[in-house]
Amino acid sequence: MLLLLIAASAAALTAVPAMYILIQALGADVPALRRMLTGRLPRLLWSTGQLALIVTSASAVTGTVLAFLVVRTDLPGRRCFRWLLALPLAFPPYVGALTYIIIFGPRGWVQGLTGWTPFPVYESLFSTSLVLTLFCYPYVYLIVMSSLRSLSADYEETALACGLSYPKVLWRVVLPMMRPAVGAGALLVALYVFSDFGAVAMLRYETFVSAIYYQIQGRFDRTGAAMLSSVLIAITLALLWLESWSRQGRRYSRTETRRRPGDDIALGGFKFPALAVTAFVFLFSVLIPLAVLVYWSIRGIGAGAVSGRFLGYIGNSVILAASVSFACMIFALPIVYPTSRFPSFISRMISGVSFAGYALPGVIVALGMISFFHRFLPLLYATTLMLAAAYLVRFLPQALAFGGASLARVSPNVDEAARSLGASPHGAMLRVVFPLMLPGVLAGGALVFVSSLKELPATLLLRPPGFDTLSVRIWNEAHEGFYEMAAPAALLIVLVAIPAVKLLLKWD
Repeated sequence: MLLLLIAASAAALTAVPAMYILIQALGADVPALRRMLTGRLPRLLWSTGQLALIVTSASAVTGTVLAFLVVRTDLPGRRCFRWLLALPLAFPPYVGALTYIIIFGPRGWVQGLTGWTPFPVYESLFSTSLVLTLFCYPYVYLIVMSSLRSLSADYEETALACGLSYPKVLWRVVLPMMRPAVGAGALLVALYVFSDFGAVAMLRYETFVSAIYYQIQGRFDRTGAAMLSSVLIAITLALLWLESWSRQGRRYSRTETRRRPGDDIALGGFKFPALAVTAFVFLFSVLIPLAVLVYWSIRGIGAGAVSGRFLGYIGNSVILAASVSFACMIFALPIVYPTSRFPSFISRMISGVSFAGYALPGVIVALGMISFFHRFLPLLYATTLMLAAAYLVRFLPQALAFGGASLARVSPNVDEAARSLGASPHGAMLRVVFPLMLPGVLAGGALVFVSSLKELPATLLLRPPGFDTLSVRIWNEAHEGFYEMAAPAALLIVLVAIPAVKLLLKWD
């Protein structure tokens, strides 16, 4: 009963933002609705849809090709590239946007050396798509790489024995088997593009989220923001349904448990072109942004960017992120355990509602928290607890995903054996099952910690007066053009995130 109450409380909190958006949108008058439908909405649908389609397609191709190269071929240095190519996850996309503004923007490095810029950085579909693709493809890469490593060679050998050439085997056998992994990664990329604020705002490309943010901050129009948010939620639900529908009636699981990995494919004359492509992606997604941050951080330190106030930003960020990470790990257990071991309508509903926060952009979550705390918890309004609650809603699904995957690896027979030896149900869960789940739970906690450090829109809207974090300082300084003052905070977030990325790869 206690587990159910804890799980229901967490699920109720995650439902707050969506309920707020629905109530506010239903309260809009007809003229406001007509203005939205005939005014900004078509333009926002077009600009955001174009961006999502391009970034999702490019990330799916890039991530799938790179995963295949490092897992199934004799690519030189592939063992190192396996984790190096995952490092863009350590870069918040708004930090990546900052580095490319420094290089290619007006008065940037390229213009300073050559007198011209190769492409426009601001208000450009091309530059925004490029930046988001460079830092979003790992969502596809990691999932496809894990799927390829678990795929048995039996399928390929059977197809080859039937007379198919290997290129046809890849196209007709291996790629269809990878479809769930590619689809899951592409869905994550699409959801991220629809929810991203920092990168598109820095590059001045208008999307739904940036329009919602400026609707709140500039016009103080919560009703208009709620109407735009309701459209964004509908798009998100449509994406989730479309991905689920595409898998109906198809089976991708094996009936046997034996798995035999396939032999490495010799690239032959394609070895060096493949190495060049891999190195090119690593150069532009990791090395160049990291070099830019190091250079400007050195200049920023010389200009006094690292001071007592900067240490305060670090303290605020670390304490808040660590607290939310710990809370997510605590809440994850009472949600995933009943869903896995005692499935019922209530447990599945709680689990489904708890995952809803992942599909909501930080701006929408912030709107919901503002309304809820202002009406029902005014004493906690504009406090760090309100900000922490928004983080919990946003990132609890990450802890749930890793906790659920970790629990799935623990046989139910372990629970039964513990209870047969005299342990109570709660005792078996805490003393036997939870220690076996711990590596996955810690990996999920690490991901929540990094995500909390990087979160920008919810922090901008909900932080108490005088409470600045590293992400806020990056935004404020970069927005004013003081790149040397923003770089140390950006570099610190990246350096902290790198060990978490390695932990995620090690756990997989």
